[in-house]
Amino acid sequence: MLLRQLPAVHEVLQTETAQRLLQSLPRPLLTEAIRKALEKVRQKILQGDGAKVPTAEEVAAQAQGILWREVVPLMPRVINATGIIVHTGLGRSLLSQRAVQRIVEVATHPCALEVDEVTGERSFRDLRVEKLLCLLTGAEAATVVNNNAAAVLLILNTLAEGREVIVSRGELVEIGGSFRIPEILRKSGATLVEVGTTNKTRLSDYERAITERTALLLKVHQSNFRIIGFTEQVRLEELVALGRKHNLPVVEDLGSGALADVSRAGIEKEPLVQESVKAGADLVSFSGDKLLGGPQAGIVVGRKELIAQLRRNPLYRAFRCDKLTFAALEATLLSYFDEEAAWREIPTLQQISLSQTELKRRGRKVVRWLERLGMPKEAMSLRPSTSQVGGGALPDQFLPTWCIVITPREGDSAEALAQRLRVGNPSVFCRIQKDTLWFDLRTVLPEELRELTERIAAAWQGERVGM
Repeated sequence: MLLRQLPAVHEVLQTETAQRLLQSLPRPLLTEAIRKALEKVRQKILQGDGAKVPTAEEVAAQAQGILWREVVPLMPRVINATGIIVHTGLGRSLLSQRAVQRIVEVATHPCALEVDEVTGERSFRDLRVEKLLCLLTGAEAATVVNNNAAAVLLILNTLAEGREVIVSRGELVEIGGSFRIPEILRKSGATLVEVGTTNKTRLSDYERAITERTALLLKVHQSNFRIIGFTEQVRLEELVALGRKHNLPVVEDLGSGALADVSRAGIEKEPLVQESVKAGADLVSFSGDKLLGGPQAGIVVGRKELIAQLRRNPLYRAFRCDKLTFAALEATLLSYFDEEAAWREIPTLQQISLSQTELKRRGRKVVRWLERLGMPKEAMSLRPSTSQVGGGALPDQFLPTWCIVITPREGDSAEALAQRLRVGNPSVFCRIQKDTLWFDLRTVLPEELRELTERIAAAWQGERVGM
C-alpha cells in the first residue's frame, strides 16, 4: 500500500527544486537521480524499517544530493578560504584575466598552433612560448610538456636511459601524489646513484661517484620541505664546474619555478629560474602552475642541442600540451616582461603580496555583513593568523593574515558545518581549529566576499544552499 503512495517521476519533475535544477542540467540526468531516490525509498519500505512516504518535493531534495554524488559529480566552483594560495586540491594557481581572455580567444577560433604563419610550414607548437621563455630567462632554448614530473622523466629518459644519474640523498624528494625522484629515475630507465647523507653532501661526494657510466648530475630543489641544523649542500655553480670538468650535463629540477623575486613580499627568497640559467645549468625544469602563476605545465629551459634531443624523444609527443595550455602560458609569461605588471595581474603574486591592513579591512566588512544577516556577535570574531603559499613551494614560510572565526551553534559541530559549506554551490573550503571554522581572507577573491558571507550565514543556520 505504501509503495503505491510514492510520487511518480513526472510529479517529482514538476517540483520547485526539480525545475530549478533543470535550468542548468539535462532532463535525463535529473530523471536518473529521481529514480535512484525513489528506489532507495522503496527498499526502506520493503525492509519494514518504518520509512514514511516522502512528498514529491522531498524526493526532489533527495535526488538533488544523489545527482551530485552518484549521477554527475561535476567539479564545483570553490571559494578557497583555507589561506593556502597554491592549493593542489583546489586547482593550484588561478589564472590572470589576460590568460583567461587568451584561452577564450584560442578556444573559440582556429589558431596557428603547429604552423608558422610567415612561411606556412609546419613548426613546433611550443615555438612561440620558447621565444618568450628565452627572453625572460636568458636560456638558449626551451620546451613545454604537461607537468614538471613529465619534464623530469623526459629529461632523464632522453639523456640517461641505461646509464647512471648522481643525486644527493638530501634531494631525493617526493614531489606530490607519491611521485618520488627515485621512482621517476627508475621509470626513465636510468640508474640512481645516491651520494652524501640526508643532511650533508659535499662536492667531493659527487666527484667520487663519477664513472664512465655516469650520464648527468641532477640537482633537485627542496621546494616542499626543509632540512635545517647541521647541513651542507653543494651550490649549483660548484656542480656546474664539476660537470664541465668531466664533460657531464648538469640538470636542475627547480620545482616551483619562480620568475619574480617573492622576497619583496617579506618571505624567504625562492631560487629564480634565470639565476639557475646564469649559473650554467645545462637544463632547468620547473612548473607552470606554482609560483609562476600559470597553467599546469612542465617547462624546460637550457642548451639548444639538449632541448632538440628532448623534442626527438617519442615521449615528447605523449607529454605535449594542448592549445589552451599554450595560450594561458603565453599570456602569463607576457606579464613578466614588466615586473610591476606581474605583481598586479597574476593572482598568485597578488595574494602573496596582500597587506595585513587590506586583509583586516576585508575581514571587518564580512563581520558587518554577517551581523546584518542575523548571526550573533558571539558566534564570530576577526583574528590574526598565518597563510601558506602551498603547492610544493616555500614549505616553511608563513604569511601574516586575518581570519573570520565562526563558532557553530549549540548542538552543531565544526565538522558538520564545514561539510554543509563544502557541499553547497559554490563550495566553500576553510580550516577547522578547536571546533571552530577559520576563513582566511587572503585566498578569497574580493568579488567573492559577499557570496562567502551569504554561504556562511546560511550554513550556520543549518541550510545546504544551492546544491
